[in-house]
Amino acid sequence: MTDSDSDDQQNGAPSGSSRGQRRAAARAKAQAARQRQKARARRGRWAIQGALGLVIIAVIVGIVLVVTQSVRPEGPGPANMAGDGITIGRDFKAVPADAQSASAAPSPTTTAAAADTVKISVYLDYLCPICGSFGATNNEYIKGLVESGAATVDYHPIAILTNQSLGTKYSQRAANAAACVATYSPDAFFDFNTAMFAKQPKEGTAGLTDAAILTLIKGVPKITQTDSIARCISDKTYVPWVVSATQRALDGPIAGSSIGKVQGTPTVLVNGQEYKATTPFTTAEFSNFVVTAAGNSYSDTATSSATPTPTKK
Repeated sequence: MTDSDSDDQQNGAPSGSSRGQRRAAARAKAQAARQRQKARARRGRWAIQGALGLVIIAVIVGIVLVVTQSVRPEGPGPANMAGDGITIGRDFKAVPADAQSASAAPSPTTTAAAADTVKISVYLDYLCPICGSFGATNNEYIKGLVESGAATVDYHPIAILTNQSLGTKYSQRAANAAACVATYSPDAFFDFNTAMFAKQPKEGTAGLTDAAILTLIKGVPKITQTDSIARCISDKTYVPWVVSATQRALDGPIAGSSIGKVQGTPTVLVNGQEYKATTPFTTAEFSNFVVTAAGNSYSDTATSSATPTPTKK
């Protein structure tokens, strides 16, 4: 033992070995504290990384859902509109046609009419004021041709003025209602179409509510299955078809016609030839165009046989 150690012990001071032990213990405690701190830091990083991982997974799932919903196949389109239009023949009977996918390319209806039967096709928007004017001028003339069997008329409801009704999407809703009528009460479609334009709202207004459209429909004497039509309107069953059919018309081609695509409404075709009208419309001008388009196979005073139901291939 050294003199200094002896002195420390005599004075009650800790020996050098005791001080060393305490220093070692302090170092051990400090090291343990640092390890605990590092462990907490690692756990914090893991928690952050885990949370980020969950966020990334949620984002990926969200993207997948959006993509899946955007590319999912749509439900069926309306019945009797396989070519994106309903064909009305003699005695105002609709030519039957199977439903197709709302997003499918239109397959033209094969209306095997008599040789002297004219095919009139009308692309219309129920908010379009010019469509209303064309109908007001020529509806009775077309009605006479169809009633006698001298012509058939195809109606193609589209919605190019959806954003012109103060946010209510009247054009789209009206075209959906037309698809509902075509599906559940097709033989009343001519009268429904006439009634819709008789109550046509002005462009730039909110248009008719769904309830008002349904009231109008119930006022058409030939309408049947009004409960099914009401659900169809309320559920907006055929809105996806309206959107797709409108885009198809605007993109073209228009099968069996002289035009590549629809550029506005009304677009009126007679035997595939576009009626380029002057305004104001006159029945004389349209009837002359019908005769010209039909050529030698037709005169507007002719009587033809009834339009036969197309043969399914």
